[in-house]
Amino acid sequence: MRDYYRDDGYPFIEAEARVAVTGLVGDPARGGVWVCEIDGAVAAYLAVTLGYSLEYRGPDAFVDEVVVAAAHRGRGLGREALAVAEAHCRRAGVRALHLEVEPAKDRALALYRTSGFTDHGRRLMTKRLDD
Repeated sequence: MRDYYRDDGYPFIEAEARVAVTGLVGDPARGGVWVCEIDGAVAAYLAVTLGYSLEYRGPDAFVDEVVVAAAHRGRGLGREALAVAEAHCRRAGVRALHLEVEPAKDRALALYRTSGFTDHGRRLMTKRLDD
């Protein structure tokens, strides 16, 4: 997570990240986290959060983070992570699965499109409420 945040220019505060991850892992009603280890090291991880949508008429979910370590990219781990997310969400009765991608991440965008995600031409906007 630290490397991912650094690479994308997001602020990373380990203590706060630990609380956030613990809160997600500790309450299945919020979603889940999956980790792929190769040779005892984290090769990839996936975090999915659950919500509810009037537009999609029921439960929806958000791929909050899908991260593959640089040394393991190009091996299909991202595609496998998305399949895990989708299977989990289908079992949970989720009607729509969302994610966001940085505009310059062409490989990630291609992966998401070939995995069935579509761009609706909308912009995700955020207002921080914890400041």
